[in-house]
Amino acid sequence: MKKIDLSDCTFIIPIRIDSGDRTRNITTVLCYLLKTFNTKIILKEVDSKPLVQEYVIEQIKEFLDEDEINNLIYLFEESDSLEFHRMKILNEMLDQVKTDVVVNYDCDVLLKPETCVEAVKLIVEKNYDLVYPYGFGDYQYQIYPNDEIVTDFINGDFDFSILESCSSIFMTQYGHVQFFKTNSYISGGMENENFISWSPEDKERYFRFFNLGYKVGRLEQSCVYHLEHFRGNNSGFGNPYIEKNNELWEYLQRLNLKQLGRYYQSQKYLKKYQSYTLNKV
Repeated sequence: MKKIDLSDCTFIIPIRIDSGDRTRNITTVLCYLLKTFNTKIILKEVDSKPLVQEYVIEQIKEFLDEDEINNLIYLFEESDSLEFHRMKILNEMLDQVKTDVVVNYDCDVLLKPETCVEAVKLIVEKNYDLVYPYGFGDYQYQIYPNDEIVTDFINGDFDFSILESCSSIFMTQYGHVQFFKTNSYISGGMENENFISWSPEDKERYFRFFNLGYKVGRLEQSCVYHLEHFRGNNSGFGNPYIEKNNELWEYLQRLNLKQLGRYYQSQKYLKKYQSYTLNKV
């Protein structure tokens, strides 16, 4: 299987294994990305134990070659905190990216190869800053997988019709996965670390980059494949920070363009990141 060259692209994936669904999903995703593309992946796990190291990496070694495994940078941070600070983790990985294109990538999603290629082309050849690689509306396949289904998918040359056979169509808007020009992602304020855990940071991200004048595109006819999973406090409406997150989102929408720019330039967390400092010089 000849790999598709996405060597100037880095996928950044934050993760916490909170269920068997996550283990199965991230195993599937890593096998697919590393076998299909010549690319880089940074995956950071924040948890009390390195479950990805213990269960996932050992599994994917049985399917992938050594050079493919070497394209994965696995980071682990020990933490007993119940909150999964996804935006902070994304920023920590973004700060290490050396490629011109970076992909904010959920651990439960898949895109067809041609979709990834087209998204990167829009950034590299058409000078887009941010690309959503799926249409707005009913462009999500909700996949209800089991071990047999994902095994067939992995061993069947990643035939997406296998996933479609156990799916339903659902709407999608701003989450899942976004392709960025790396410098634009950084200069636009990176991820907003004042949003904790889950929701509605995906809406804010689009709102911010669009209103600050970045070139935002969308692959109108492409679909995203979402591998369904258990939803705990860090991935559903049980998030204890959701009220505070929504208050922040409402506040940001009331700011005019100048105020919005000042808000992001004043965020203290940005000073932690060398890439942001260099980007602003």
